[in-house]
Amino acid sequence: MTDTTATAVPGDEPCMPDEELLLDLADLFKVFSDTTRIKILYALFDTPRSVGDIAETIGATQSAVSHQLRILKQARLVRFDRDGRSLIYSLADDHVHTMLAQGMSHICE
Repeated sequence: MTDTTATAVPGDEPCMPDEELLLDLADLFKVFSDTTRIKILYALFDTPRSVGDIAETIGATQSAVSHQLRILKQARLVRFDRDGRSLIYSLADDHVHTMLAQGMSHICE
């Protein structure tokens, strides 16, 4: 687990998070830099889906979707449950919903 302590900054300015935490945050934001990954997250916004269903929904190959899902899983943005031999993907938690909604709200202002 990453240490979430912050270093005090002189004055009334907010505390600066430590360098490791800032690097983790930068890595998280990098995951959002690919439109295919964003499409996958939106495909999963309200509905858990299989790789094939995601691929059909976003117009990509299953191979491409699987590759991007691996990255999204590593970033803890998606999770999966087994349904027999199939994996059913969904957004990891409500934070992912919030990040997508807030990002869209920000760019639509």
